[in-house]
Formats: sequence, C-alpha cells, structure tokens
Amino acid sequence: MALPHTPSSEVVRIAPLGEALTGAVNTAILKAKELEVIRLVVLAGKTLPQHQVPGEITLLCIEGECELKTPGAVQELATGDFVHLEGGTPHALTGRSNASLLLTISLCTPRG
Repeated sequence: MALPHTPSSEVVRIAPLGEALTGAVNTAILKAKELEVIRLVVLAGKTLPQHQVPGEITLLCIEGECELKTPGAVQELATGDFVHLEGGTPHALTGRSNASLLLTISLCTPRG
C-alpha cells in the first residue's frame, strides 16, 4: 500500500517533534515528478548505513545531532545545520542524540 503524499499547495508543518521523537518513524512528505521530501528520524546510536542516490540531496537538521559521513569527511550536523550533497555521493548518518532531519532528493536525471 502506497503512503499518501502531500497534494499541491497543501501546507505541512515541519516542526521539531520534541518528546515524540523517540517514537517517530521516517515519514514520506512529498513525492513529485522531480522531487522527494522525507522526514528522517535517526535515534541516538543508530546508523543509516552508507548508500547513495543518483540525484542531488539536501539535509536540514530540524532537531538533535547526527554525524554525516561522506568520502574523506565526517561532519557533525546540529539543529539548524544544512548540507547539500552532489548526486552519487556515498553517505551515512549516525545519531549522536535523537534527531530528525528534512531530506530532499532531486529525482531529475543527472546530466552526463
């Protein structure tokens, strides 16, 4: 069963989850022709294993702290931090504290 996504022009509140964060799960917010938006939940000590996607991505840390590993770099993301990764960049996330992030993925075919 497919999850419903936000229809065009509908307002969605992307606020910190606070105490509800520990029971929250990843949530698909939008999947359009060229864009996907997901709220990621990364709990303290948990890791989203290394992976990559063809399109460019952005991560906005809404709350908490996590570690972003990319080839040759390990960066700490804290509340309010934003990062962009080029398409095809291998990356992994590990929760340093319970964290939620807004992930955007470009679904456009990369030009070669």
